Amino acid sequence: MRGIWRVIGILTDPFAEWARIEHEPGDPVALLIGTVAPLALVPAVCGFLGACIIGVVAPGKGEVRAPILDGLAAAFFSYVASFAVVLLLGLVIAIAAPLFGGRRNFARALNLAVYSMMPLWLAGVFMLLPGLRFLMLSGFYGVYILIAGLPFMTKTPQQNLLGFAALIVAFACALTFIAMSAQSTLFGGA
Repeated sequence: MRGIWRVIGILTDPFAEWARIEHEPGDPVALLIGTVAPLALVPAVCGFLGACIIGVVAPGKGEVRAPILDGLAAAFFSYVASFAVVLLLGLVIAIAAPLFGGRRNFARALNLAVYSMMPLWLAGVFMLLPGLRFLMLSGFYGVYILIAGLPFMTKTPQQNLLGFAALIVAFACALTFIAMSAQSTLFGGA
């Protein structure tokens, strides 16, 4: 139940929620199990249902559905890739923090990576229906959450926030693109 309140808090009032998170010890394993594990299921499951069960309308082909086994493999790959992306992003944040006047702390950097990715995972529900997939862009709300959390989690000075945030967003986009490209290459339309 606490996790649900954390999701609501970070989405509705990120500054207040980051102030609360700042005073928590920050256990990476608990964060991965309690937050990433359930939230990363949203795009994986919705992507599977949208591609394999509901299907998409392809011009000239009618309604097309991905094979179930390909869809399951793609969903599993997507789920595991979410963990890899967030761990790598946390590592990048921890390594780059001193370059922008912040403090290096992997547990805090992982918090920042996980909660900043939360809107993207929740927007995964729009993968159910092909006509709504453009709403995945609402995942960019995570950039605001990231900027709100940088001073709390890395102690980055105000004048360096936008530069540091731009670096993190660029890495997050690159990692996500690499994961999506790998999934597309390995499993096709699934």
